[in-house]
Amino acid sequence: MLVGVTMSVGVQPAPNYTEVFYPSGGLRIQAYLYRPEGDGPFPAVIYNHGSRSGRERQSVPFEHIGRLLTSAGYVALVSERRGYGRSDGVTWPEDVGKTRGRVVGRLDEETDDVLAAVDFLRTQAFVDTKRLGVMGWSFGGIVTMFAVSRSNAFAVAVDQAGGALTWNTNPDVRAALTAAAQKSTTPTLLQVAENDRTTDSITTVAKILEKRGVPHRMVIYPPFTAATTSSFGTGAPGHMVFAERGMSVWSADALEFLGRYLTGTTR
Repeated sequence: MLVGVTMSVGVQPAPNYTEVFYPSGGLRIQAYLYRPEGDGPFPAVIYNHGSRSGRERQSVPFEHIGRLLTSAGYVALVSERRGYGRSDGVTWPEDVGKTRGRVVGRLDEETDDVLAAVDFLRTQAFVDTKRLGVMGWSFGGIVTMFAVSRSNAFAVAVDQAGGALTWNTNPDVRAALTAAAQKSTTPTLLQVAENDRTTDSITTVAKILEKRGVPHRMVIYPPFTAATTSSFGTGAPGHMVFAERGMSVWSADALEFLGRYLTGTTR
């Protein structure tokens, strides 16, 4: 259901987005829908954000992602997923808190919201749902890998530091990401900075995809040192390369890989 349009103004004007809500099970999920000019049908990419460190109820449209993807000719759907923004559902702290054993279950439920977003996109006449991609950062990268392990709807995936913050401390995450990589047949770009908390989550997934013959590319970027006030602390400054301030580092690689599988072109 379309409920409104918001415009933003900046040095580089952000694209218009439409706030939408779509059903996922018994929940109503908020998302931001960006589209290029024209009638389409366009290929589309679902973007999965990471955690928000207690700010889950803020609505964050990730306009830089919308700008990046629409400039390349893609529809972009940024889903808030359950418990974020104005979506139904309990927040991450209320549900998971510091209970490590609940993390994978919660992310699997959030994956339900991503797969429900595919159903929503199928109702949009300007979307070519035979050309769908999915990408995500941090927890969103884990959700991305879960999604491609559960569905063959996606032609391509981009995992940005999925599991990098939790790989060393949560064996359930390690097991679940490994299992997802063992199931996925989707071509996948894996990106991480050398000075993230660990690169092991990305390199492990890459090794599994390599062994199974799944098309993939892994890029480990040099240490990212831009000033940050993130709550990740000094142990993972490279994690913030996938925020807006680091886009110049990774965006060309992401667009090249997406284009290879969604448009048959490279940039």
